[in-house]
Amino acid sequence: MRVDRFSLPLARPLDTAAGSIERRDGFLVKLELDGIPGVGEATPLAGWTESRSACAAALESVSDPEEALVSLGETPAARHGVSLAVLDARARTAEEPLYRYLGGEKGVESVPVNATLGDATPADTATAAEQAVADGYPALKVKVGARSLTADIERIEAVRDACPDVELRADANGAWDQPTAERAFEAFAGFDVSFVEQPLSADTLTGHAALRGGEVGVGLDEGLLEHGLDAILEADAADVVVCKPMALGGVDRAREIALQARAGGVDPIITTTIDGAVARAGAVHLAASIPDVRPCGLATGGLLAEDLRPDMAVADEGSMAVPQGKGNIPPS
Repeated sequence: MRVDRFSLPLARPLDTAAGSIERRDGFLVKLELDGIPGVGEATPLAGWTESRSACAAALESVSDPEEALVSLGETPAARHGVSLAVLDARARTAEEPLYRYLGGEKGVESVPVNATLGDATPADTATAAEQAVADGYPALKVKVGARSLTADIERIEAVRDACPDVELRADANGAWDQPTAERAFEAFAGFDVSFVEQPLSADTLTGHAALRGGEVGVGLDEGLLEHGLDAILEADAADVVVCKPMALGGVDRAREIALQARAGGVDPIITTTIDGAVARAGAVHLAASIPDVRPCGLATGGLLAEDLRPDMAVADEGSMAVPQGKGNIPPS
């Protein structure tokens, strides 16, 4: 198994309530299974996965990639990279696109995606929203929580005024306390916000459960990593769970969680951690393998100034084409 480092700068810093992201540093994992090549990507993100140094050490420790899928449980980004490479090789051996190998039951040409709008003034947020709708996105996710609630309400109102028909979501990255979240949900209901992603810190399930039942749904992202799906379902704490393959340890694990969530009456949405094209393509295959998936947070390639494969996993008119060749993506 070969591991190559890469570094991808963002076109501009992405400001969120959890901080600013300026570049994505990771590793390409290349291997062969019975002479068939496979490629994976491990792109750790602080706060979501192990550190870059821990990821590198875990990858360097791998002697048998298939056996490592069990031993890499504590380093999700490393496991993602190895598992995607293994799945890529296996799907190529089966002469199937990855989404069919994962268990997709029908041919899927594309998956719907949402646009993500970072923190900005109301006017600039509305302008970005208008451009995203003009580009064909069926759903918009607005990052909130970095400003006062009053300012964020103004931003949501500006987006809704500019884009009256689009599905509107918000993502607070756990920035609010319970009273602030309650006020936000009450205000956002007037602008037909479908759900707020991680309104409270990841450590509280009861607080999220208490927010449910109104017009605005509750989405858990960091909370899924903190508690696991079983605890979320038992607490009745979410309407939506956000499944990030890189943070969950691979597209195989993320698919298992997504299908379990669907069976438990909770909608899964597949997103990335602003990954390179190899991991984004894997996430697209994952979304394609889940029937009737809602618009997913996969259109993050445009945030990168450079990419591993600029021709792959690119959003177009609110959707992303699903690669139909063998494995994850065609060889470069």
